[in-house]
Amino acid sequence: MSERPAYAPRPGVVQEQAWPAMREGPWPVALLPFGATEPHNTHLPYGTDTILGSHVAAQVSAACLSRGVNVATLPALPFGVNTTQLDLPFTINCMPSTQLALLRDVVQSLAPHGVRALVLLNAHGGNELRALVRELQPSTPVVLSIVNWWQAGDHAHFAEAGDHAGELETAAMLHVAPQLVQPDRASWGDGHARPSVFDGVRAGWAWMPRRWTQVTDDTGVGNPAQATAERGAAFVAQAVERIAAYCVQLASVDPAAMWRDRPHDDQ
Repeated sequence: MSERPAYAPRPGVVQEQAWPAMREGPWPVALLPFGATEPHNTHLPYGTDTILGSHVAAQVSAACLSRGVNVATLPALPFGVNTTQLDLPFTINCMPSTQLALLRDVVQSLAPHGVRALVLLNAHGGNELRALVRELQPSTPVVLSIVNWWQAGDHAHFAEAGDHAGELETAAMLHVAPQLVQPDRASWGDGHARPSVFDGVRAGWAWMPRRWTQVTDDTGVGNPAQATAERGAAFVAQAVERIAAYCVQLASVDPAAMWRDRPHDDQ
């Protein structure tokens, strides 16, 4: 008879915990990973954003709990805003209005149970969440905040971080879920992206959504060739440490004093 695996739910990860672990509280901060389901070049899985967001959130919960601060990681939302990638098979789009409705329900569910702050831990560039927060914040005492996890670490770890399935995301996946990265590097796309024909868009003072199949042949943006698990591990660890420190601050902040002049020795 095979031996039963050891009971090992990750600390603070709600979907893995039993009720007694979560009812004790308090849980002043919760993390809600926002992912996506879309192609990521020829070597990374469709769920890359959701996998990385979920991993980082769980690591942040563990880091905060080790400091005596309870931070709960909620189940990730696996569908993101992908309106310009719908001609790619099995890309699943979730409209911003749908995200708003989901977020409103999540916030209303958390508010009665002592959650003081909710961090939207974003892992997908198409999830532009600020408008959602601006609409919901006036109607809830829960402090809403957004962290794009890939911006929390220094891109100097990489020769060319890339925008989508490039060196950064590939290195992170080689660290977090190497079994899901295509092992034959010769099959990886180079992530070449065609620039916009508009001067203003190339300069950055104008913007429009990118029609993905016009921009890239392999669905990647950024060359993943130099990605290593070691660089991914260093970047993820740095991002986790910074996000955890932010969550610890959120756990005790006075919502009426989040913007103030600080003494020099408090900076």
